[in-house]
Amino acid sequence: MITPLKALRKNRFKTSLIFLSMSVSIAAIFLISAISGGVVSMYSAMLKTDGDIIVTQKGIADTFFSDINRSLNDSILQIEGVKVSSAMILGAAPVDPLPIVGIYGVSENRFKSYPLKEGRYPKVGEVMLGSKIYETLKHPREVIISKKEFQVSGVFKSRIGFEDGGVVMNLSDGGELFHKSASIVLVSLEDLGQSDEIIGKINTLDAQIEAKTTESFIEQYNQFKIIQTSSDVIGAMAFLMGILGIVSMMSMVVSDRKAEFGIMRSIGLSSTAIILKLLGETLIIAIVAYVVALGVSFGVLELIEHADKFQGYINGEITSALMIQVFVISVVMALVGTFLPALYASRIDPVSLIQRGDV
Repeated sequence: MITPLKALRKNRFKTSLIFLSMSVSIAAIFLISAISGGVVSMYSAMLKTDGDIIVTQKGIADTFFSDINRSLNDSILQIEGVKVSSAMILGAAPVDPLPIVGIYGVSENRFKSYPLKEGRYPKVGEVMLGSKIYETLKHPREVIISKKEFQVSGVFKSRIGFEDGGVVMNLSDGGELFHKSASIVLVSLEDLGQSDEIIGKINTLDAQIEAKTTESFIEQYNQFKIIQTSSDVIGAMAFLMGILGIVSMMSMVVSDRKAEFGIMRSIGLSSTAIILKLLGETLIIAIVAYVVALGVSFGVLELIEHADKFQGYINGEITSALMIQVFVISVVMALVGTFLPALYASRIDPVSLIQRGDV
């Protein structure tokens, strides 16, 4: 009997097409999941820096639209159990010649979160640039943000792509630029066990604000839910396209090998054995396609991460959990896509093939 490897070598052209279909589908699932996960991870990491509790405007759908009184920062610092409290303005604006860049107005006590690579922290009327945007703009001494000129005082390096491709300025400059007092206040605690008590005290400071633990905020953040849902939908479409591609190609393979399967039936091979044989062949292709797709995905993400065009804002993350998840998806896709053609092959009647002269 022909082994799975011999069968794959015998049908090289169709094997190559199945392999290509699987590789593209698996790589698409990897990249979609990794990029969406990277976006969520970067923004989450930014909020978690010095932030056990996050304070925003009550009922706001997005932190970029939040506007709270920056004086709350001083009041929060007076609460027992609060270690650090820093106000931030989150915004985006054109930085000539770039069409859109992340802008972060921060209170002075948050500057330490941005490790300097060169220069110094900014004074009023100055900014510091993330190393990625600094390289993209060819080491500028001043930048124009929304038609206003700022001197560049320093360059910082951040592992968070949004920050490394962004601009940091004083809270007062950010307030003038975006016409708001502060977007959020990040609060770091001496003891996480006091978080509920401190959240209650913060919420009594102003009826228009809402304090939550950072973990709780991230879980409920609408934008993250939209990103995750979009990723799941597109990933599901890639999965279905992969299955359809496998079904189509395996149907042609079975049609070409009808005589082979008829002979197997005539010598007493069971339907189950024929089904398992075809599933085994496709499973081999799926495993090889998974390995190739994983390597390609790592390469594409590396190119994206260092591409000036994306300014460091797209930074995919392939975790061990994602690799296991996609491996399971790849195996399921291969088995489901092969089952119907394999079932047809297992029911081929050798007598009908002889009568038609196909054997």
